[in-house]
Parts: sequence; C-alpha cells; structure tokens
Amino acid sequence: MSKICYICGKKPVAGRQIKRRGLAKKKGGVGQRITGISRRRFLPNLQTVRAILNGRTKRIRVCTKCLKAGKVRKATRIPKPATP
Repeated sequence: MSKICYICGKKPVAGRQIKRRGLAKKKGGVGQRITGISRRRFLPNLQTVRAILNGRTKRIRVCTKCLKAGKVRKATRIPKPATP
C-alpha cells in the first residue's frame, strides 16, 4: 500500500533534519553550531480504516486530519451470533 491518503491525497514530502551542537547565546553560551544536515521524509499520519464506499465496506488508508473532519463514514461490525 502506498503512503497516500485516499480522501485528500496527502503524501510524503521531502525535507531536511538539522543537527545542532552548543549552548544558545540567550542561555549564556557562544551560540549553536550546525554539525550536520541530512535529508529525510515527512510522512503523513495514515490510519487503516474500514469505511463505507459506494454502499460497500472497504479498507482504506486515511490521514488523521480527514478522520477528525468526519470525511470518512466508518463501517460498523456486525457481531456474529454466539454458538452454544
């Protein structure tokens, strides 16, 4: 499964991670120095959800922003009858 939201199409974006060392000037130090910059990916917070699509239940990957906004109608599980 790809890391893309089924509803809004949110996907991973590229960025950088900056490593710093030293005490900040406002805390009494000589300032922070950058000791390394590495590439990284910011991944969306995707959750696998059983949703109702076109009247049928389907498992889709949806970002939490769409879940909180109520853009997904969750499917309810029908409990199986207990067997004696």
